[in-house]
Amino acid sequence: MLDNLLYRLPATQTLPNRPSVQMKIAAVLKLVRNGFAILVGFVAPALAGPPFVLDDPQPTDTGHYEIYAFATGTVTHDGSEGEAGIDFNYGAAPDLQLTAVLPAGFSAPAGQGVFAGMGSAGLGNIELAAKYKFLHQDDVGVDVAVFPRVFLPAGSAAAGERHASFFLPVWLEKDWGDWSLFGGGGCELNRGGDSRNFCIGGAVLLRKVTENFHLGVEMYHQSSDTRDGRSNTSVGLGAIFDISDTYHLLGYAGRGIQNANATNQLTWYSSVLFTF
Repeated sequence: MLDNLLYRLPATQTLPNRPSVQMKIAAVLKLVRNGFAILVGFVAPALAGPPFVLDDPQPTDTGHYEIYAFATGTVTHDGSEGEAGIDFNYGAAPDLQLTAVLPAGFSAPAGQGVFAGMGSAGLGNIELAAKYKFLHQDDVGVDVAVFPRVFLPAGSAAAGERHASFFLPVWLEKDWGDWSLFGGGGCELNRGGDSRNFCIGGAVLLRKVTENFHLGVEMYHQSSDTRDGRSNTSVGLGAIFDISDTYHLLGYAGRGIQNANATNQLTWYSSVLFTF
């Protein structure tokens, strides 16, 4: 588009006997165009957040939507539990994202398999959240955001926690070339029944393998969230495939490396993401 500026002069406004002027203008415009393309390619943040357990500080673009149709679950020696639903995100203002998650939770005793838990399904813990990015890489070298979440009581004990809770994390991200490093952590006020307050923290290293495929590895640690529970450290592998600018596929699988049998023999996540 910048090159077209050379041809917007009226036909009567020629530059006789000065071909070097046109050549110089073309060279300057080409340099500006190429420099801008390189700059955008270098500083644009990589896609992050889901499918990983940890989040990133990047809010949804202002006036745009990110909607995940997801399913996720965890398997331990006691059985399996998880949820499926809609994760709705809207860019309400610059650096501000509003989020609502509407899940159906399920659980199943050991030996019955994940899908057997559908018989114990119900309305899970609805989440309401707002992400605000208050520091930017252009200014301080790293993106930083807060993402407080409120969890409402579930419809039944089989579908989730029967009390409200509040999670306050801080997320950071640094991008360079095709690589991104993001993570952080926070603590959740989770008092009710056998539940207890807990904290989680960790990091994800993500790489853009091709123009439409991202692959990342994650490690995080979480303290016990029940009175008789155990803390756990887990690792996982996540992938993001862009079918188009609107449709995306996400997948994740992880396992505990500390107290795995009691906390995380397998964690999985899959979703279809719609962006517009």
